[in-house]
Amino acid sequence: MEIEANSIQHFKLWSQLELQEFSDKFVIRSTESPIEGFSVSRSDGTIEKLNGDMSFGDPSKVSTIYGVAGTIRLLAGSHILLITSRKEVGNYLGFPVFRVMSMKFLSCNEASTRLTSEEKKDEAYFMNLLRVVESTPGLYYSYETDITLNLQRRCNLAKGWMSKPVWKQADPRFVWNKNLLEELIENKLDGFIIPLLQGSFQTGHLKLKESPATIALISRRCTRRLGTRMWRRGANLEGDTANFIETEQLLEFEGFRSSFLQVRGSIPLLWEQIVDLSYKPRLNIIYHEETPKVVERHFHDLLQRYGDVIAVDLTNKLGDEGLLSSAYATEIQKLSSVRYVSFDFHHCCGGSNFENIQLLYDQISEDFEKHGYFLIDTEEQIPAEQRGVIRSNCIDCLDRTNVTQSYLAQKSLNSQLQRLGALSSNECISMFSEDFEIFRTMWVNQGDEISLEYSGTHALKRDLVRYGKQTMTGLIQDGMSALSRYFLNNFQDGVRQDAMDLISGRYSVNRGSPSRVQHNGLESLSYLPVASALLIGGLTVTTITINQAGRNTNTYLSSVLCAGVTAGVMAIVKANGRQICSRPRLCGLL
Repeated sequence: MEIEANSIQHFKLWSQLELQEFSDKFVIRSTESPIEGFSVSRSDGTIEKLNGDMSFGDPSKVSTIYGVAGTIRLLAGSHILLITSRKEVGNYLGFPVFRVMSMKFLSCNEASTRLTSEEKKDEAYFMNLLRVVESTPGLYYSYETDITLNLQRRCNLAKGWMSKPVWKQADPRFVWNKNLLEELIENKLDGFIIPLLQGSFQTGHLKLKESPATIALISRRCTRRLGTRMWRRGANLEGDTANFIETEQLLEFEGFRSSFLQVRGSIPLLWEQIVDLSYKPRLNIIYHEETPKVVERHFHDLLQRYGDVIAVDLTNKLGDEGLLSSAYATEIQKLSSVRYVSFDFHHCCGGSNFENIQLLYDQISEDFEKHGYFLIDTEEQIPAEQRGVIRSNCIDCLDRTNVTQSYLAQKSLNSQLQRLGALSSNECISMFSEDFEIFRTMWVNQGDEISLEYSGTHALKRDLVRYGKQTMTGLIQDGMSALSRYFLNNFQDGVRQDAMDLISGRYSVNRGSPSRVQHNGLESLSYLPVASALLIGGLTVTTITINQAGRNTNTYLSSVLCAGVTAGVMAIVKANGRQICSRPRLCGLL
């Protein structure tokens, strides 16, 4: 299934699919070529390619689907993840890109009646996790090309690579459903195997003095340490870090294409921040003999992939953040091949002093300009390559990091537009209000998507990206998002973390092996209502009795007693905060 595009043969996936449901099987086939497809047994999930056999009878139901994201086997059988709706969101190098709008698991698990009572409990929990997976945000794909590779890497690959199946073209670091594709790959269903990218994809069209240009912003979330904000911090022993994201800003102008890369990722030490009902849980550095090797492994990988690395640390220099930042500086300065730059963002740019980010740029400008960007001309020649990358981090690698990356991206974009003649040497994109608004909106939307995937809420400091200053509306929005993060981190993210560990293969379901799913009283209850009912009930009774305390001695004593009981309940809740909070059940932190 190869087509001609720009005189280059490339592989194309089937984009219009039909799902036929029979009593004993599901059949998925291409509407473009009905003989292309496969069947899945409803009893055990066995996959078989169609061999021209169309004699299945009349299906009980027929529906349109837009892709197969993979399969997963649980205790009772197999489950197939289907893309049930999509939305075209733009183009990447001329190829349409789609966002997954909805997904659905088909269950092939008629063996569930043969499970033990304990296995049925585990299977019920796994099924709940699959429902969480169905609502995974920020998934993108293309039927006609791989979108996990940045432009520079694509151009450095051997000719003919685009003729390979799309899943073979992909960078496995950024394939969200890599673990789900194994059965489809084993059955050689190349035309149906869609690598999904989790992250963000934004496009905008600039006028630039009537010289139109297209800008795309692609963020690729790494799957090696996938997780939620509080349950995946720091690095693992292999040097993979939480919330590691490669962001590519791609410019197309009059046949030229240029690409600028940045990366972000959690501080590559072994550390944790366990939720315990505190608004800001304590950071805990895990001292381990492998720590120097962890840092070395992480940066060795970056140096191999991106060239020179400047590690920009945006964390505070006081309190727990200061201790973590100091430990990071101590370890990274042992590496002569990496430049470390510490910039206390809150101290320097707090309040309305966003312009002070120029102080950071002044420190790194020389190396930043040497790194450059990737450029390919109208003759497919490469006059410039990006020779290094800025690796930014704060604590979450969300808010401060996104503000900083958008600033550096603006600097690079100005340089690219000036070189291509779209702007003169004394012009910059901020002089063109309409185009600048498009640029800033793209970075705000990208920051929101990445934050939703990691923390569950929109990004903070959005107005710094959009307006270059803190606004009252922005402060209110930040406050609401901060409260939402608190709720999600404490009462929902344990389940979200388990869903990610299950779908990524970090947790393997093996029937016959001892169950690692923890079932206990607190875990099986709804966490928030239990804690809040005790506190609100106690506070309400205490308030009522205090209001009536002046009427007689008995009421006064009752109010004192209620206040004491409420205080005791609050102390118990606080002391058992880690047990009350939603915790992952399947895997450890590292």
